[in-house]
Amino acid sequence: MSAQPEYDSSVRRLLAQPRGGPTVLRIVLGTHLRRLREASGITREAAGDAIRGSHAKISRLELGRVGYKERDVADLLTLYGVHDPEQREEFLTLARHANNPGWWHQYGDVLPGWLETLLGLEEAASLIRTYEVQFVPGLLQTAAYARAVTLLGHGRAGDAEVERRVRLRMRRQELLTREHGPRLWAVIDEAALRRPLGGPEVMRGQIRHLLDIAERPNVTLQVAPFSIGGLAAAGGPVTLLRFTEPDLPDIVYLEQLTSALYLDKRAEVETYMVVMDRLCAAADTHERTTEFLRRLLTEL
Repeated sequence: MSAQPEYDSSVRRLLAQPRGGPTVLRIVLGTHLRRLREASGITREAAGDAIRGSHAKISRLELGRVGYKERDVADLLTLYGVHDPEQREEFLTLARHANNPGWWHQYGDVLPGWLETLLGLEEAASLIRTYEVQFVPGLLQTAAYARAVTLLGHGRAGDAEVERRVRLRMRRQELLTREHGPRLWAVIDEAALRRPLGGPEVMRGQIRHLLDIAERPNVTLQVAPFSIGGLAAAGGPVTLLRFTEPDLPDIVYLEQLTSALYLDKRAEVETYMVVMDRLCAAADTHERTTEFLRRLLTEL
């Protein structure tokens, strides 16, 4: 079957090194199931009937947006003509791994479902590019700054809930210091750095942290100063994620107040790539940004 070589090179590699947790495994498994279905000339409706579901369920499975029942995967493999016991077992093993909880599940009480996907994608990313308008990016926040951001959005939350949200954000940042972690390229609007969120002491600590983290070889920081005028950034924060895994396309993450959008269509992603490239070209360089941060620190 034409999908077999691609299957051998990616599914077996993921089974050996399941980087990215269940989010990535679901997406990759869904991609291979879609390829098998299309190679067999079977419609989503027919596939849905085979697992006692609907074409919408097949669509969600192929996009990696839901967990897998081993029985469903086994039935789909039979339908698609995959009878080799070794290959079937590897698919089923991947399905079992895809249903394992990620580290973030321990924070399920404070973690919305739309953000869970981002955490899994960050774990698998080789490059994260982000532009922030109002806040310092979450991956770069100090605990004190993160606490101030949390109180801004969850003013009625109790102390225990606030601290769990802060701990979740701190745990999320660990990917930047691990071996083979992603490269982070962040553009921060000057307004986010001059807004005294949490008070002067919190901001001083945050600026010092940015200066420290700017020394890491996998982090590039740029400030978009007021002096460059308007920025064509679609009016809000943008994050682009790129992966070494060939079955994962580049993804654009757009966070909203109570939800998020994940874009992976090539035309949409390329539009945001152009926007990000223009932002980076207009913003201060990494070196000038560190100079700006040192000056700003003396003003606080």
